[in-house]
Amino acid sequence: MPTKLSVNINAIAMLRNRRDLPWPSVEGLGRIALQAGAAGLTVHPRPDQRHIRFSDLPVIRALIDDEFPDAEFNIEGYPSEEFLALCEAAQPEQVTLVPDDPTQATSDHGFDFRATGEMLKPIVARLKKGGMRVSLFADGDGDVEAVKLARATGADRIELYTGPYGGCFDNPEHGSELLDRLGRTADAALAEGLDVNAGHDLTVANLPALVKRIPGLAEVSIGHGLTADALEYGMAETVRRFRRACGQTV
Repeated sequence: MPTKLSVNINAIAMLRNRRDLPWPSVEGLGRIALQAGAAGLTVHPRPDQRHIRFSDLPVIRALIDDEFPDAEFNIEGYPSEEFLALCEAAQPEQVTLVPDDPTQATSDHGFDFRATGEMLKPIVARLKKGGMRVSLFADGDGDVEAVKLARATGADRIELYTGPYGGCFDNPEHGSELLDRLGRTADAALAEGLDVNAGHDLTVANLPALVKRIPGLAEVSIGHGLTADALEYGMAETVRRFRRACGQTV
């Protein structure tokens, strides 16, 4: 089955928040992305609400429920009590937990499962009891033992942090090395019964190699590169371009 595309709309919200105005519309561009065949929408509501605001969550939930019932809502963030309460209110299909410090500009590493596995177990159980699928942000460094510890938390999926791979746009040799590590991590996860997502700095150029190396890749969540391309191609055509890069027939 082709890899699904979830469109991260944080960058759209960040642009909107530069002014006290309602445009660009997070809801409107989310609608265009879903109309163009995106499988879902992703947001990362940070405590300072510098891009997605807490008030955006019910709007996106209603958009999917009312107009795109087959699409999925994915909320990612650090599992503070405030974040968990937001998820329980919005009822996303998937929650992606990340180990971010609230002051970080963006996610830049996966969980250290050796240090945080026990902490994550009750959080994962709580979210799953609420009917949400749980994915854990993981470094794609080929660490098989870490993957086993991720599985022991009870999570359904891991999301491979692909930032270093995406950063090798000008160094294809190193990019191939990192792709191999990502692939080995995915192989281990799939062998443990975990599904595999991926995200961070993925583009139309580097997605096909990732999808080829990880044929079982369930979903990619893409924001920055997709939003940048949307400035040139428009949101609908950009979604179609990324869907093709995921191996989908458009």
